[in-house]
Amino acid sequence: MKRRVLLTCAASLALSGCAIGPNFHRPDMLRTGGYQSKALPASIHGTTGTGSAGAAQTLTAGADLSGAWWQALGVPQLDALVTRALQNNPSLRSAQATLKAAYEQTKVAGAPLLPSISASFNPTRNKTSKALSPVPGNNDYLYNLHTLQLNISYQPDLWGGLRRQVESQAAQAEMQRFQLIATTNTLINTLIVSLITQSSLNAQINATSDIIANQQKLLGVMEKQFRLGDISEAQLLAQKAAVTQAQATLPPLHLQAEQAHDQIAALVGTTPDEVLPEIPLEAYRLPATLPVSLPSALLTQRPDIRAAESQMHSASAQVGVAIANRLPNVQLSATPGQAINAMSQFFTPGYGNWSIGAMVAQPIFQGFELMHLERQARANLLAATEQYKNTVLTSMQNVADTLHALQDDSDALTISAANEDAAVHSLRISQSQMSYGDISPVLLQTAVQIELEARLNLIQAKATRFTDSVALFQALGGGWWHRNDTAMKVPSTDWHAAL
Repeated sequence: MKRRVLLTCAASLALSGCAIGPNFHRPDMLRTGGYQSKALPASIHGTTGTGSAGAAQTLTAGADLSGAWWQALGVPQLDALVTRALQNNPSLRSAQATLKAAYEQTKVAGAPLLPSISASFNPTRNKTSKALSPVPGNNDYLYNLHTLQLNISYQPDLWGGLRRQVESQAAQAEMQRFQLIATTNTLINTLIVSLITQSSLNAQINATSDIIANQQKLLGVMEKQFRLGDISEAQLLAQKAAVTQAQATLPPLHLQAEQAHDQIAALVGTTPDEVLPEIPLEAYRLPATLPVSLPSALLTQRPDIRAAESQMHSASAQVGVAIANRLPNVQLSATPGQAINAMSQFFTPGYGNWSIGAMVAQPIFQGFELMHLERQARANLLAATEQYKNTVLTSMQNVADTLHALQDDSDALTISAANEDAAVHSLRISQSQMSYGDISPVLLQTAVQIELEARLNLIQAKATRFTDSVALFQALGGGWWHRNDTAMKVPSTDWHAAL
């Protein structure tokens, strides 16, 4: 009898080495194709006379990304704020704790792969009616009974359904891991863009304030001219309107700058009342070299692609679970124990008891539920596969759009610089002509307004060049593989080798 039990257990363990259902394989994508129909340019041209924002940049195909790529912007205050955000941002810390819980749940899902053992001890005081035979071996009607028992159960994973379930749970945990990494990348990107935006707004506020000051000086001159009768009241009122129009543009800029400050404070995990460093736009440096990962590298670098892959992996494992649920299931059990009348009889010969059992269960008919559950699992796998492909294509589009923006926004900066230079020269000429009375104040007002718009456009074009470089680093994956954004040691989930 014992030999048969051992043989049955050995056979069950041998069978549990296989797992039914499809083994997961990543779809074969991006072997061909690129970001542009034409060859990738070797560099992005610069614009002279526009400071660091107009520097040229070299594009290096296949280069790796740094885990702290933002240091290439050359601003120590920015580096310190990013470090602070990674340490203190509540949303990020919450996601890290959720990920730890997901990995613990994976271990919970793997518990049924091992035998389940529990112990019980049940001491009782009993009295038997004299109408019945004495129950205990000493023929007493009043007796003690102490029962000590182990309950051992084990379900051999004959078809690998349990292992597929653990595989699915592990893939779900991996999906949460890459969602956390994507959240971290977005946090870094949002913080840096907010800082650049704040710098741009502060520069626009300064430029607008200068224009308002010049307009007010002009208004003072025109008031003297009006008193002397050199200009009409309509011209004076037009200048007053020009001053108020310029002043009206300041409150929206202040509001945007204050909102940028509040957003930065929230991202670094502090309250809006804290005074945070405000970085001048001129302090930023364009990265001299920009890495451009190969399209095939995006499959492993982009966290959104990896999350979609993990979702597809989980759906693939669920197909195996659904198939295994339709097949026979074996449950083994053993209950060794002792039943004694006195504590001194524990572990003495003759008081032991045990039972060994095995149960085979085969689903026969549940209203076609299991069949439809399998079909549902296969449909979910198909949906996850197509979603993965869509994520890959969207990622390619994201990188391509960013590369286009690098070149086009560099051209826009060149045009804005030329426009601002022409507007400055035009204003100087108009101011000189005004001093000699060669032009009307209206024409001078127009020249001032054109110079203001040109200066603001140039500031925005400079800021855009910095944000384009930031966007490229995020589009290529953000270099997370050189950091540990999870704040934990990531467990191995090599299910291909295990199965």
